[in-house]
Amino acid sequence: MTTKKFCVKVYGCQMNVYDADRVRTVLSSRGWQEVDENEADVVMITGCSVRAKAEQKVWSELGLYDVSWKKNQKPLVALTGCIAQRIGGKALNRFPYVRLVAGPRHIGMLPNAIEQIYEHPKSRLNLLDTDAREFYSLDFDADNITIKRENKYKAYITIAHGCDNFCTYCIVPYVRGRFVSRKPEEIFAEAEMLIKDGVKEITLLGQNVNSYGKDLGLNFSWLLRRVAHMEGLKRVRFVTSLPQDFTEDIVDVMAEEETVCPSLNLPIQNGSDRILKLMNRKYSYAEYLEKVKMTRERIPDLGLTTDLIVGFPGETDEDFEASMNALREIKFDLVHSAAYSEREGTPAATMEGALPADLRLKRLTALNELQDKITLEINQKLTGKIFEILVDAPAPKGENLLQGRTPSDKVVIFEGGKDLLGKFINVKITSAEAWCLHGEKI
Repeated sequence: MTTKKFCVKVYGCQMNVYDADRVRTVLSSRGWQEVDENEADVVMITGCSVRAKAEQKVWSELGLYDVSWKKNQKPLVALTGCIAQRIGGKALNRFPYVRLVAGPRHIGMLPNAIEQIYEHPKSRLNLLDTDAREFYSLDFDADNITIKRENKYKAYITIAHGCDNFCTYCIVPYVRGRFVSRKPEEIFAEAEMLIKDGVKEITLLGQNVNSYGKDLGLNFSWLLRRVAHMEGLKRVRFVTSLPQDFTEDIVDVMAEEETVCPSLNLPIQNGSDRILKLMNRKYSYAEYLEKVKMTRERIPDLGLTTDLIVGFPGETDEDFEASMNALREIKFDLVHSAAYSEREGTPAATMEGALPADLRLKRLTALNELQDKITLEINQKLTGKIFEILVDAPAPKGENLLQGRTPSDKVVIFEGGKDLLGKFINVKITSAEAWCLHGEKI
């Protein structure tokens, strides 16, 4: 019998990683062999569409298969995720080897669909989402199948899909659909399966993770506390939080439950109230700042990160300076920054006052330079301190180097043998950079 071979390539957020892992798990359980893309019969590309740059990367990736297709009539390509929802139809028309497109809510159909295009290579399947609230989950026998993951010791669990907030710059509600919470029993069962498989740290995922349960009569703090109490689990994290839904009861759980890490990603997106209003962000800078102060009072060792966009349509020098001042005042541990990127179909894409690309880049560079200084200053103050870290992987560069993260989510690189992988150890910080800490095992 011919072995069916597949390859999975993932671009974008943790939710794409999570979805792709579940598909590769089912395919492997059905006898498919995961191989390099040059050997694959089917390549599944799960892509992001939040920014134009991410989308362009996938377009370029698709073009690379042209030579192989003309020569060998393979691989067949399955385009999935947010990017498929946005450009799947165009990809089907442009590339003869794109045989399957599926939006993020059709993940449950992907294994069967991939097998269908393999068995009938001339067929073409279009599984783009039409019902914004319908979700086809991918279920399997958790007792007999172990989820395939890159990291044995850390795992993601998606707890909610979609978004109802419609920020004017954001494509997510259009490509991932309206907000839907997963049933809590599904989440607990998945967590138990992961813990049984050796996972020690779980990150709960959602576009707006702390909006969980609004459609079920539940709330996120309840779920977070329940997961924190699960036997055998050492650490719990969650991303990404919506400021208006980040409430005191969540802070209570973070402060009271030792298992919940003192790390928080709370996207501010801009420091100017005028721009926040244009973005349809439902809070002011003062309201955001109050939540930060409340959290830091309860959790002094909090690791606080954020997302911030520069160059939004109509952003003035004064608006940009408000964002710079926000960085100076709040002193985030890390900022995920981006120059504004037009997304066709969003209200902001047709707003007046679009800024030139070079000005957006200039502002992004200035903001990053400021934040690098702030991050380095914060990290340098940690020199000499001791942290317990979960050793989760070899460091990307250097022999005999490992890496792990502090509870506040700072990367620590240190020297050690691979026998330490998966263990919690104490590390003393010896030096710091803006992007990582260096330490030695105690």
